[in-house]
Parts: sequence; structure tokens; C-alpha cells
Amino acid sequence: MRSARFALAALVATAVALPLAVSPATAAPRPDHRPAPHVNVKLPPHAQAKFNRLRWAAPEGFYVGTAVAGGGHHLEQDYPDPFTHDKAYRKILGKQFSSVSPENQMKWDFIHPERDRYRFEETDAIIDFAERHRQVVRGHTLLWHSQNPAWLEEGDFTAEELREILREHITTVVGRYAGRIQQWDVANEIFDEEGELRTRDNIWIRELGPGIVADAFRWAHEVDPAAKLFFNDYNVEGVNAKSDAYYALVQELLAEGVPVHGFAVQGHLSTRYGFPGDLERNLLRFDELGLETAVTELDVRMDLPASGLPTKAQLMQQADYYDRALSACLAVEGCNSFTIWGFTDKYSWVPTFFEGEGSATVMTEKFVPKPAFFALRSTLNQARRG
Repeated sequence: MRSARFALAALVATAVALPLAVSPATAAPRPDHRPAPHVNVKLPPHAQAKFNRLRWAAPEGFYVGTAVAGGGHHLEQDYPDPFTHDKAYRKILGKQFSSVSPENQMKWDFIHPERDRYRFEETDAIIDFAERHRQVVRGHTLLWHSQNPAWLEEGDFTAEELREILREHITTVVGRYAGRIQQWDVANEIFDEEGELRTRDNIWIRELGPGIVADAFRWAHEVDPAAKLFFNDYNVEGVNAKSDAYYALVQELLAEGVPVHGFAVQGHLSTRYGFPGDLERNLLRFDELGLETAVTELDVRMDLPASGLPTKAQLMQQADYYDRALSACLAVEGCNSFTIWGFTDKYSWVPTFFEGEGSATVMTEKFVPKPAFFALRSTLNQARRG
């Protein structure tokens, strides 16, 4: 269902001052629109408050997720682990979202810091939290060229040893959480911007050849047949050389019987650039191959004024980007997982990696919802109502 973006201007003027319990903005119905019988029913206060949350506003079977802050750049900041120590953060995490993704806690350098040692405590805690809050979990990630431990990248391994290291890692990590992970990012960012395999900076492809990607999917499927296995990458939101490379590879792997179940676009966007208007078309072509699709890491960064605070016009543009990304996913039948990469600027990765840019999430550092939050909620509510 398409959202009515003409309502965003009004949202921008008022949203940052509104609490989470404010009723969602409503749009004038289309001329051909017939509301479902329950739309105009007045809900009791407790029921209305429930639908003010993103997870309950969403249509049945559609998961709204966020990354769980921790590991990675957070270890270098002057605050303790967000998930463990920030009660307000954890409360919103549990109430607003139906899916969670460990931001860094399952990446190789964190979860497998030494060859013979795994660090499972943080991931265990996240999955336990998710199950208490009736959330699903996206696993992230198994084969990647980045955030690998020094012992792996600098080790003197034969090809046979390296292959066994990867197989053992996948079977150990996926096996530990078998039956508890809905989707896995099995292969992450394996193509460059020209659509060429990363044969130099990806240790697995460089040392073991392209066939190792198919093996990673096979190994993950063997230990957890119920999990959906995905490719995941950035700058593949539109139809371009990079997404074309995935489209071709997926067809080859499916023809070989490799258990590839999904294709995910990360969605790290910037208001410096136009919105990828062919996002829906791109998702649809993977859907037509029989794959599930997902938006997995959406944020929308912007160039901040000297004050460090975004202008109303910037907030409106950001809300429009978030809304259009969600609308594209909702329009594709097999796109049932939509994840934002953190929900508060307090713990966003963006300022650490993009100098001068920030305010990329749907809430301020003090957990005040921005127009983007209300745009998402309104669109989800409209989709749920049909």
C-alpha cells in the first residue's frame, strides 16, 4: 500500500515534540478506496496505544526490525554497552520492534576472537531477549571481507585449513542457534561496485575461489534447515551493475540446487543523493525468481548544519526516504522483513564513519521520535488496514 506523503509536511512541524503514544497521521482515502469494516471502529485506549507501536501497526506476517547496538565502533565510545546498560533503550527495543539483528555481536571479530574461542554471551542475551519479547532474529553475518579477526586475516593457513575454519565456524554458530534464527545473512557484500567478485579483499573468495559461497549456504542449511538464507549488500537498492551481478549469480546457484532463499538490500541512504526510485522494481525481479526479499539496514544520513541539528526540510526529506523504502518493500509480496539500522542517534554508527553527517535514525539521542518514525507508523497502519 502506498502512503500519502502529502501528510509529511504537517508531521515535520509537530512530530519531534510528540510522545510515542500520539495517534498516527491519517491521509485522505483514494477515490476508489473502501475501508475495511473495522477501520472506523473506535478502539479502547489500551488497544489504540498498542497500534502506536511499529510492530503492532504492521500487517500480519510483516516484521519490523532494528539492529541491536553493541560491539564494533561502540567498544571505542565513552558509554557502556547499550543493550546491557541502557534500560530506556532496551524498553523501546522490546516494545517497538518484532525483529532484531545483532549489529556487530555476531561478526567474526567479535564472536570468534581467537581460533579456538567463541564469545557467545552477548548474542545469547540478545536472542533470549528476543524470545521473551516475541521477536524474531536475523543473523548477521557468516562470510564477509570485513571485521575479521587478525588471527584469521594474518594467519598462515593452507586452503584446506581455511576451508575447514569457515565450515567449522558456520556449523558452530548456526548450529548453536538452530531453530532460533529466522533469517541469516550468509554472504555479505561479495561484489564490488562494478559487479565484480571481491577476489582481493575477501579472504574466502581469494583463497578458496567463488565456489566457497555456495558451500557456505549449503553448510548453513545443513545445520539449520528452517532458517532462510540471504545474500546481503549495500548500493544494490536499484538496478545496477552490482545488483545485476547478484541476479545472475542467484540464478546460477538456484539451478545448481544451492539453498539460497533471499536477497536483501541494506539501504544505507543519504540525502546527498536521490532516492533509488527503482527499488520496488529491483526487489520484484528477485521475488520473481522465487526468493524472499528484505530491507535489512536502513538509515538515512544527512549533512548537518553548524548547529548539529537537522532543519525541518531535512527531516521531511529523511521521512520521505524512509517512507518510500518501506512502501517499496510492502508492495512486493515476498518482502516481509524491514529493518532499520538502529533507532536512535545516540548509538548510530553514521557520525563515526561519515564526518559531518548524522541524524540518520528515526529517533533523537533522547529517544524523541522524528517525522520518519511517524511516517513509518502511518504507512504500516494503512497497510494493515488494507
